[in-house]
Amino acid sequence: MFEHRRDKLLPRREYFRRLVRHALLGCGIIIVCLGIGMTGYHGFEGLGWLDAFLNAAMILSGMGPVAPVTTAGGKLFAGCYALFSGVAFLTTVGILLAPVVHRALHRFHLEDRHLDQ
Repeated sequence: MFEHRRDKLLPRREYFRRLVRHALLGCGIIIVCLGIGMTGYHGFEGLGWLDAFLNAAMILSGMGPVAPVTTAGGKLFAGCYALFSGVAFLTTVGILLAPVVHRALHRFHLEDRHLDQ
């Protein structure tokens, strides 16, 4: 997926395309996670779709739920969704930062190789 450290640095145009692809993948992950949360809050707690979206978005962003969770199934879902959201957040951050970190490390290795010669 990424170029090898011995390869030339990726041109800026290709680098920006890579950034866009990773951003789209990150957005896709967030949309799927929101869909899972909305479906769970709608099904277990009987929240309307807008309230289910609000609760799912707040949990996914790390802010916490807005509507009180009252049913046993809803509480179990909310706990599992909160754990899932933490993993999804870390995964999305990794996907978004991977091209930036790779380019920085690649540039560092290119400079290091020039010093050895």
